[in-house]
Amino acid sequence: MSETLLTETDAFDTYCIAVRPAQKPTRIDTFITESIKDISRSKVQELIHRGLITVNRESVMKASCKVNPGNMITVHIPRFAPLEVEAENIPLDVIYEDDDLIVINKPPGLVVHPAAGNRTGTLVNALAHRCTTLSDVGGVYRPGIVHRLDKDTSGAIIAAKHNVAHNRMARTFEFRNIEKYYLVLAWGRFTGERGAFTKAIGRHKRERQKYAAYQDERNGKPAETRYEVLESFDFISFLRVQILTGRTHQIRVHLSDAGHPVLGDTLYGGGNQRLKGLTPARRSLALEVLDSMKRQALHCAEMHFKHPVNGQPLQVRAALPEDMARVLKLLRENSAI
Repeated sequence: MSETLLTETDAFDTYCIAVRPAQKPTRIDTFITESIKDISRSKVQELIHRGLITVNRESVMKASCKVNPGNMITVHIPRFAPLEVEAENIPLDVIYEDDDLIVINKPPGLVVHPAAGNRTGTLVNALAHRCTTLSDVGGVYRPGIVHRLDKDTSGAIIAAKHNVAHNRMARTFEFRNIEKYYLVLAWGRFTGERGAFTKAIGRHKRERQKYAAYQDERNGKPAETRYEVLESFDFISFLRVQILTGRTHQIRVHLSDAGHPVLGDTLYGGGNQRLKGLTPARRSLALEVLDSMKRQALHCAEMHFKHPVNGQPLQVRAALPEDMARVLKLLRENSAI
């Protein structure tokens, strides 16, 4: 038999396997599962994709690579410290999951991660209950979280199960190698079917909890938001929006600046401020719409990117939440008003 030695550190269990002289050429994934107790071929293939298996100090590129007599194989299996957030059995709408990532269709009202005065009931608490491991790149109170959505924004959000996936996904966001599409209900009718907003976004000069759009990039960071009008109603438009940058409140700020604040977005003028000037019939419908939409009508519907470990194209889609679907139904039924 081949000789297998185990070394333990805080980060990894490392196995060094010396292949015996009589060993016949064998696939490396098969050989490792026979040499290390309780490891599956799929786990070995994951480790290969992550660059954690070497032969004679060179990374293995394929699971089908052959093991030969005299080879020295090193296998690094990551160890994870216990999560420092309370695991809670909160139901999750999982739209994609594998050994590296989990993608959730986040409902409106769910906070992403714990913070001061808000230690439980978050998406992270739910992930800690569901997932055996989560990355710790973001710190002990943000395990797995690669990016975020506002509490009252619904839709697709990605979490990483280990640090390699997290770091690669972070670079995907940083270098804008991801396509993000939102579905939005916004006040007013647009003059064209498509358009873009390109003003810089920075802190509001007087109201520090808000952001604002600026012509001069000295007051903010570059931002680009593209939109397509999917349906037009009398005083509401249903949009598909792509953001090419990821500024805080980007869609909300750009639409508000253009005179089309997001429906229900009271921070940026999308609440009952918009009722002024409507006819009694339209005002009645608008009140019913606002009563159905207790938050900003903003939903992350799609993300297209390359998988951080295997490099394959991946598209995730999150179904429209009930509140936005209910508003659309109301508007379609009363389109003649």
